[in-house]
Amino acid sequence: MSDALILTGRCVRLSRRNLDAVITAMVLPTMLMLIFVYFFGGAIETGTAYVTYVVPGVLLLCTGFGSASTAVTVTNDMTRGIIDRLRSLDVGGTAFLAGHVAASVARNIAATTVVLGIALLIGFRPSAGPAGYLAATALLLLYILAVSWLSACVGLLARTPEAASGFTFFILFLPYPSSGFVRIDTMPTWLHGFAEHQPVTPVIESLRALLLGEAAGNAPWVALAWLAGMLGVAVAASGVLFRKRTA
Repeated sequence: MSDALILTGRCVRLSRRNLDAVITAMVLPTMLMLIFVYFFGGAIETGTAYVTYVVPGVLLLCTGFGSASTAVTVTNDMTRGIIDRLRSLDVGGTAFLAGHVAASVARNIAATTVVLGIALLIGFRPSAGPAGYLAATALLLLYILAVSWLSACVGLLARTPEAASGFTFFILFLPYPSSGFVRIDTMPTWLHGFAEHQPVTPVIESLRALLLGEAAGNAPWVALAWLAGMLGVAVAASGVLFRKRTA
């Protein structure tokens, strides 16, 4: 645990020295939200104010941008000799990866807080009670944790930082073919199956219902099942990948 805390501090300091990536993770989702709300929102029928509809999807998109830098920093460490130095100090792979993931969670919390604040400024008005806010926050944190571990796996798979950045495109892409920006029933029929049954959709539906004080149905349970599975697979795979890369 002490090793993980020390390495978390190291990764946070690296983030502070790489402010352009942190700022990008905040600015790009905000720009996309403003574009969708002010350019396209008037033409998209969702049954409610478009800013109210789109914010949950933008929060998940923000997490994708923030976690992309995790993959890059893990790949950087794997290719620059830092691992040999850590192994000479008897620091294990779990502490190394946990440090990157914890720093990623901290960066993502800061970025999503900024994006949510701007959403409130442009008209987002959640109406949840204390329990709804607490549940939505817990679900979003679990999503951030799962995506951060997946990004760490990508960083272990990639051989160069450029490849790591490219591999994270799939994580960034998932919020688009979902209910994050338009209703699924407005999409082409052939896309319905994927949009309805991919992991991001139940997370977005759950966040939207929890923040607006609406009935969520079984979406939160489906979301929790997806995220628990993703997190379990990512943690297990990262351990295997780290051993193979350092063997």
